[in-house]
Amino acid sequence: QSSASLPRTKPSPKRNGGDSPPVWTSSRRSPAPGGLRLAYHAHVGTVIQSRDEIDALMERTRITQLLADSGHLALAGVDPVSVFRDHWARICHVHLKSVRGDVAERVRSGNYSFSRAVREGVFTVPGDGGIDYGPIFELLADRGYSGWLVVEAEQDPEKAPPLRYAETARDYIRQATGF
Repeated sequence: QSSASLPRTKPSPKRNGGDSPPVWTSSRRSPAPGGLRLAYHAHVGTVIQSRDEIDALMERTRITQLLADSGHLALAGVDPVSVFRDHWARICHVHLKSVRGDVAERVRSGNYSFSRAVREGVFTVPGDGGIDYGPIFELLADRGYSGWLVVEAEQDPEKAPPLRYAETARDYIRQATGF
């Protein structure tokens, strides 16, 4: 499903030469001194959110790494597993976030802005939304991922009590992964 109808920040033609995603280049072929790494977080509502835009960024940069956010990928209509698989070597950080399908459809159809979707609970924790994390966890384990896994949901605490949802995520991850 295309993310073309999703709300987004418009690229600046003066900086980027038109409608293409911005291009970051560097003469460096390795991380900066001290181990500092540059990572891009593909995110709905920004200039890089679709699969084509993510692929273009990875193709046009040498050292830029990828923060893989399952929730933003899914909301943009991108298969998270394919991004994890195809850009494995560049993933340095993972956000585990799921989506509620009914709210996501309202965003994709143009009925909700991204801001309204967040307020209406488009995002939730693993174990409560529509993303099947089995293949993601399997890929992370098979490839020996040792970076951060951050569970997040961007939910209204009045509607989604944080402790309850943290426990839901913990229990789901524990059952799915054994840790």
